[in-house]
Amino acid sequence: MIAKNIDFSLSSGELAAIVGINGIGKSTLLRTLGKVQPKLSGEIIINGKPLNSYGPRELAAQISVVLTEPIASKNMTVLELISLGRQPYTNWIGTLSDADQSKIKESVQLMALGDLQHKKCHELSDGQLQRVMIARALAQDTAIILLDEPTTHLDLYHKVQILKLLKKIVRQTNKTILFTSHEIEMAIQLCDKILILDNGENPFERPTELIAQKRFEKLFPADTIEFDAATASFRISKGQ
Repeated sequence: MIAKNIDFSLSSGELAAIVGINGIGKSTLLRTLGKVQPKLSGEIIINGKPLNSYGPRELAAQISVVLTEPIASKNMTVLELISLGRQPYTNWIGTLSDADQSKIKESVQLMALGDLQHKKCHELSDGQLQRVMIARALAQDTAIILLDEPTTHLDLYHKVQILKLLKKIVRQTNKTILFTSHEIEMAIQLCDKILILDNGENPFERPTELIAQKRFEKLFPADTIEFDAATASFRISKGQ
C-alpha cells in the first residue's frame, strides 16, 4: 500500500510516533525519511535542505536510524557496538578521539548500560539489546533519531521502560525522535505529536487534539475495537 497526503514537520526536543494498522506503511515511511530506501514522490526537508542533497557521511551526521533487522554480529561487546555510532566522525583508520570516547560514555550513562558495557551482545535480553541499539544512535550524536518498532518482542514493563527513556532523551538532549509503534495507548501518554496513517487524511497533531477530533475511533472497525476518549484507551467491542 502506498500512502498519500502525508504532510508533517517536527522540531527539536519533540518525541513523535507513527501509528496505524499493519501494512499501512509505517516502516516504509520511516525508512524513506532515513533515506534507507528512495522516496516515490514528494519532498523531505532536513534543516531546510532536501534529503536527497545529503551525501551518506553528511546524512549520517544528521540522522541516526534504528531498524528491526538483527545486528551483524552479536559477538561484539556492548561498548564495541555503541562505538560504531561514531563511524561518521572517525578518521580513515577508525581511531576514536577523546571527543568520540566522551560521546560513547555519555550514551552509556544515559541508557543506564554501565553494568552491561563489557558483556557480549548475545548475552543480553531483547530489552537490554534495544537499549544498546538506542545508545549507538545516541553516540552518533545526530539531531534526529528514527526508530522502527523499538518495543517489538518486549514485555509490558520493558515497552514502558524504552518509551520513557526516549522521552527522557528528548528532554535532556533536545533531539528529535520519531518512531513507529503499535503501542498506541503508550504513545498517547508519552508523545508530543502523533502521525496516524489511516490511508486518508493521515492526521498529525498533539494526542489531545487527535482525541478531540475522534481520530482514534477510526483506526479499527467499531464492531471489533472501540476507543474510549475519557481514558484514552482501546477496548474490545461487546457488540455482535
